[in-house]
Amino acid sequence: MNWTSEAEQALREVPFFVRPAVRKRIEAMARESEQDPIDLSFYTEARARFGQS
Repeated sequence: MNWTSEAEQALREVPFFVRPAVRKRIEAMARESEQDPIDLSFYTEARARFGQS
């Protein structure tokens, strides 16, 4: 899955011990939405939805 540099930078702000799980979940959401590459806007929206699921 492709990530823009801005989205990658935002992902680096997530603590290292949960980062792989966050990446996996966002990539799964991106596949469902046919979003490629993952950009900062999608990343932000996906992270906001984590609390609602």
